[in-house]
Amino acid sequence: MIEFSFVIPVYNEEDNLSQLHEELQRVVHQIGQPCEVIWIDDGSKDSSLDRVKQMAAEHPEYRFISFERNCGQSGALAAGFDAARGEYVITMDSDLQNNPLDILNMIPYLGKYDMVTGWRKDRHDTWWKKFSSRFANGVRNWLSRETIKDTGCSLKIMKTSYLKKIKMYKGLHRFLPTLMKMEGATVIEVPVSHRPRTRGVSKYGTWDRAFSGLRDLLAVRWMQDRNISYQIKEASDELSSGEAR
Repeated sequence: MIEFSFVIPVYNEEDNLSQLHEELQRVVHQIGQPCEVIWIDDGSKDSSLDRVKQMAAEHPEYRFISFERNCGQSGALAAGFDAARGEYVITMDSDLQNNPLDILNMIPYLGKYDMVTGWRKDRHDTWWKKFSSRFANGVRNWLSRETIKDTGCSLKIMKTSYLKKIKMYKGLHRFLPTLMKMEGATVIEVPVSHRPRTRGVSKYGTWDRAFSGLRDLLAVRWMQDRNISYQIKEASDELSSGEAR
């Protein structure tokens, strides 16, 4: 029985994969429970896929998925969620800005909570990126009636049984705490570290994220308002085993 499935999207991160692999190996060893690592190559144009294949050949707990073309982070995560066999899914970026060691501080919250999401309290980004993220996060929380401080943090641990109920669409990976809550999951946000990018380039622009993010936010607000939730009071024997939403 696999306890944790790491789901890690990769897009042109050839210079970061060796260090990430070494850090992951140390964390998996300290977790001390069966784990798998699913690498999703999102149509990389560098040698990222070759490196992933090499790691998978050397480590039986590594699996990989390779896309024919770039589909974006939501698509890569969706493929990883579908393939995950663990009781919990751990997501993180492959650019080394997430520190895998933070996972060890997040795991103790499981059991009481179905999702533990990271909050990059001290971000190592440009002032413009930090300002735009803070502004977008405020608007997102206002419209979605949320309290999450950092919806953009990729470091998350989620109970797979809830996660597999969620239909993913482009851009909706930024709303996973809200979507998990809509499925009945309990969520906590905890501080995690954030490292500056030292190799490779960021794949996200500010304005394209702003416009697409607003559209996605309106879709999530609609989903919240139209979400079906019920509690069964009484049912005949053959129907009583169904789960209430």
